[in-house]
Amino acid sequence: MGTECESMLHLAAEAFQANNFELAADIYQCQLACVGDPGSRLELLVKRADALAFGGKIAEAFEVYRQASEIDKLKPAHLSNLVDYLSDSIRRQDRGGIHGSRWRTGEERGGPGSGFEDFSCGICLSFLFEPVTLPCGHCFCKKCLERERKERPVMCKECRDSSKVADLQTYRVNVVLSSLLAKWFPTFHQADRLRREGNGLYAERKMEAALEKYNQAILTAPTDHILFSNRSQIHSSLKQHDRALRDAEMACRLMPFWSECHVRKAQASVSLGRTENALREYLICLSIEPDCRLAKTEAHKLLSDFLAPVTDQVPEHISDCANFLSSRAHIKNSIIEPVQTLSLGLWSSESPPSAARWSDGSLGKTKSHLLKRKRRSTEEEEEPQEEISYQKKFKCEPLQGLNSLGSVSSDLLDPTDLECSLCMRLFYEPVTTPCGHTFCLQCLERCLDHNPRCPLCKEELSEYLVQRQYSKTVLIENLISKYLPSEFIERQKIHEEEMAELSNLNKSVPIFVCTMAFPTVPCPLHIFEPCYRLMIRRCMETGTNCFGMCLEDDLKGFAGYGCLLEIRNVKFFSDGRSVVDTIGRRRFKIIQHRERDGYNTADVEYLEDMKVGENKE
Repeated sequence: MGTECESMLHLAAEAFQANNFELAADIYQCQLACVGDPGSRLELLVKRADALAFGGKIAEAFEVYRQASEIDKLKPAHLSNLVDYLSDSIRRQDRGGIHGSRWRTGEERGGPGSGFEDFSCGICLSFLFEPVTLPCGHCFCKKCLERERKERPVMCKECRDSSKVADLQTYRVNVVLSSLLAKWFPTFHQADRLRREGNGLYAERKMEAALEKYNQAILTAPTDHILFSNRSQIHSSLKQHDRALRDAEMACRLMPFWSECHVRKAQASVSLGRTENALREYLICLSIEPDCRLAKTEAHKLLSDFLAPVTDQVPEHISDCANFLSSRAHIKNSIIEPVQTLSLGLWSSESPPSAARWSDGSLGKTKSHLLKRKRRSTEEEEEPQEEISYQKKFKCEPLQGLNSLGSVSSDLLDPTDLECSLCMRLFYEPVTTPCGHTFCLQCLERCLDHNPRCPLCKEELSEYLVQRQYSKTVLIENLISKYLPSEFIERQKIHEEEMAELSNLNKSVPIFVCTMAFPTVPCPLHIFEPCYRLMIRRCMETGTNCFGMCLEDDLKGFAGYGCLLEIRNVKFFSDGRSVVDTIGRRRFKIIQHRERDGYNTADVEYLEDMKVGENKE
């Protein structure tokens, strides 16, 4: 009998894994009839409730969860599948919509209409303050990265790469970007300084002083969602829960896709006794950030409290919870629509990215939903005067540093702010070293050929040289192409002309003066001199992968005949040396020779060798 039960439970588990939830629920129901042990019965009830929930039968699922809670209080492990289902249902409803495209569109990154979409951090979604460039080339706030490192292994939010980030021991601010953003956006920079000061006071438990700093910061930058979110936390610490909720709601309006503002709103709602609203916000948070442990823990706790049997008003309590989550349609209206509504309120001149998905009358429902909320109480009807002033400023005044079109004002644009300190030209393929300095890729490589230290601060870059993973600094490259298009095109043209000149295998062919080489014969080389490191790198960058080999000559410098070698493979060492695997291709005659950047070059004429056994006519 026991073996038969085990096989049926195994079959039910397989049916659940195969998404055949109805069959799984039926099997678990049948097995309940022959189980008397309370612990085993609770487990079967939870599994049946999970199957019903994933099958879309939320009302029935809650009834079964209630039955299970009568045996014993449900633990987080029992409610894990339910929380995953509810948060995932929100994600599925809007897949390809606002959630699916939140990293693709600029407005979600900097906040709708914020104006600094190009300068936002991918972690906090706010203005970049103390920008740090990761080895992959993407930039984030220094404090955001330090906070991420404490909570979990740091992963780039843009390219999802953690391998390069893991080796970074310290975060150094990008000097060029930090100076540029401070010049272009002084108000945001000032607001961020006030925020840091407020955080310091909050850590010292000086709540009133911290609140004053945040009030000043919000007056300076009234569109920064982080300021409202953090001030909400301060209000909560001061037991001012109504104000905490208002600030959290404002943060959600400014940035509906940032999970932390929904956590703040949920926490304030719990303090005010609005547990259903809190549960909804925690589920929204999990739909945005599935790995948020705080939201998961609190959602489990709230659901467990909802389902726990009580002596007073049991039917009404359970009924309210079941009504709140009675169907997927109700979940969509109760949870997704408020987010969509807040998003719509911020796109005043055009529809949000997923507006087409809501053309079936949902917007009408949203409007009525807002009207109902407005009538809740006289206490909530009155909008705070300070919030109205922020909204007016948010809608009417362009941000300092931006013109009416949301671009950086032309009088602030200065190409010298984006010049390489080595070549004194506009950055081309900019890369940022671990010490925070930015150079053109080719300029940096040439410096590292001579000395494995930063050209500016002289910090040791041996590890950086070993990895040879020179990723372009994405933000700087984007800023140049967007705000300095004519200068960028001119710089690109100069680079292309240089590459065209270097790739000509008849004129100015690079010459390695060393030994005698022959066609079809392999010729391994050990490269250690800086000039030849540069020569090999240029051969590979141009795509020719070829250079000439000539014998040394005491009078001319090198012999009048040589052989063209093709690079088949290069192995680099930690100190910059390399072993190059080459093979001979064609013989040539030197017509004219000269020097370029420390190595020899020559105009050549190729010789046609007669094949062995071929007869002369």
